[in-house]
Amino acid sequence: MPPKAKFTRDEIIEAALNIVKTDGIEALTSRALGTQLGSSARPIFTVFNNMDEVQQAVIKSAKTMYKEEYVKKGLMEEHPFKGVGMQYIFFSVNEPKLFQLLFMTEQSQIPDLTGVLPLVEESYDEILLSIQEDYGINKFLAEKLYHHLWIYTHGIATLCATKMCRFTGTEVSSMITEVCTSILQNIKG
Repeated sequence: MPPKAKFTRDEIIEAALNIVKTDGIEALTSRALGTQLGSSARPIFTVFNNMDEVQQAVIKSAKTMYKEEYVKKGLMEEHPFKGVGMQYIFFSVNEPKLFQLLFMTEQSQIPDLTGVLPLVEESYDEILLSIQEDYGINKFLAEKLYHHLWIYTHGIATLCATKMCRFTGTEVSSMITEVCTSILQNIKG
């Protein structure tokens, strides 16, 4: 009969997520996790087979947090696409280590521009539809706008997540509006 788990799966994931939020994924070790839980590392392995499983659970939890707390909020804005872009940047400011984990981790296969967004953004289709509806453009033009603005907002978010630069919400809003307006004028011809 296997030993009774001292901690639940959710308690372990929450403790692991707290380590990653503070110190990054590289700091997530069985010893650090045991310390965070106030225990040895042994109880972790009554729930998980190995630390890779713990890391995958942390990534899944971080994606859920980003989607539920940031993407959903952005999609509820008057201009959902801009709202999502703003929330993407706010996520990088509020949770820089989680942003780095989700959006700045080297990929095993290098996707092209058309493949990267569906790979990193679980809400890709929903965001793409919001662009089509809000700006009255077809899917092809919506994808083009999305690609351009993602590259731009990813640059701002990366500067924020790595503490290379700081922006106010007003500055970010203005910059996104200016770039979006310019690209829309260009692609609508």
